[in-house]
Amino acid sequence: MHLIIEILLGALAGSIAGKIMESSKKGFLVNMILGILGGFVGGRIGGLLGLGANGWLGGLVLSVAGACLIIFLFRKLKG
Repeated sequence: MHLIIEILLGALAGSIAGKIMESSKKGFLVNMILGILGGFVGGRIGGLLGLGANGWLGGLVLSVAGACLIIFLFRKLKG
């Protein structure tokens, strides 16, 4: 159940990050996948920096930040 919630939170984060980074033309599915990856990255970086995700709101903030980073890197690699 926890994994399903994390995936849904990552998908929501990808949608939010897509709006922030203005990448809606990439498609909702791509933003969701990047959001799930961003949630993983944001959680790991937040953990390394001592920014524990307290509750779902903290997790969402870290996931959105990670998703924005992933979208930025995706754009740079794609050209």
